[in-house]
Amino acid sequence: MKTKLLIEQHFHGCFGIDFNTATVDDVLYLSKEILKFGIGGIFPTLVTDTVENTKRAVSVIKEASKRQTPDMARILGIHLEGIFLNPEKKGIHNSELFLKPTIENYKLIEDDFIKIVTLAPELDEGLIDYLSDKKNKIQAGHCMGGYLTGCTGATHLFNAMSGITHRGKSTALSSLIDDTIYTEIIGDDVHVSDEALKLTFKAKPEDKVILISDCLPITKSELKTMFFAGEKVYYDGIKATSKEGTLAGSTTLLPDIIKRLAKQNLFNPEYINNPYKYHNIDLEGHIEWDDEWNITKVIKK
Repeated sequence: MKTKLLIEQHFHGCFGIDFNTATVDDVLYLSKEILKFGIGGIFPTLVTDTVENTKRAVSVIKEASKRQTPDMARILGIHLEGIFLNPEKKGIHNSELFLKPTIENYKLIEDDFIKIVTLAPELDEGLIDYLSDKKNKIQAGHCMGGYLTGCTGATHLFNAMSGITHRGKSTALSSLIDDTIYTEIIGDDVHVSDEALKLTFKAKPEDKVILISDCLPITKSELKTMFFAGEKVYYDGIKATSKEGTLAGSTTLLPDIIKRLAKQNLFNPEYINNPYKYHNIDLEGHIEWDDEWNITKVIKK
């Protein structure tokens, strides 16, 4: 089996490297190593932080993108997951640092290298229209609202959002029934059950599913604990949580998720192509897989 290179649009780091605190050399190292796993394009994802730290992280990632060499996964832009979220669905994020989703507040950290913004649409005060005019991808996440007007996608479907209801609207329900919205989903067998995955894959057009890892810096490292988003995170070999048990992101890279889904007969190769369409980009190269969805060769041109 031969497919396009994988694009990871939502992950916070791996190999012990956290995009919120990384140096330029850290980002370059990660982008080189992750290509070995078939991931040819990445959107480093930032969690909620201070304005100052967020601007620093954006600057570091942007500078790293300018120094890349052909043997690295291409840095395609930044996914800003934090800051403009709903405290009621904060997840691991530090809600004390949240800002209202206004144009004025966004301009505090604005940069043309930010390509995806996750926000709570029910709290919007003009930011959605502003981002839409700039052709940013706008994703509903860490939110409660069911009105997704202006959103292009949903961030980690079912996680940190109002769930399916049989009365009224909810974020998850609106994301499932709106065929224009791309839906991220984590198929690691921790964040979403296989039953919920089956529902998603039945409800959504196959070209609107975005597989993501949402993986933490602890992934593919020797770390068992680390600080992430200002919280101490504990890894038990299966999942990573805060002391209170809040899930902090996955510990599985995208190709491992694909292999798991394939074993459960839940994988559609079309899902690999969808980020290319969503972001209207192309990458030269391909992955060769064996019959059990192990990667046998990665070619990047």
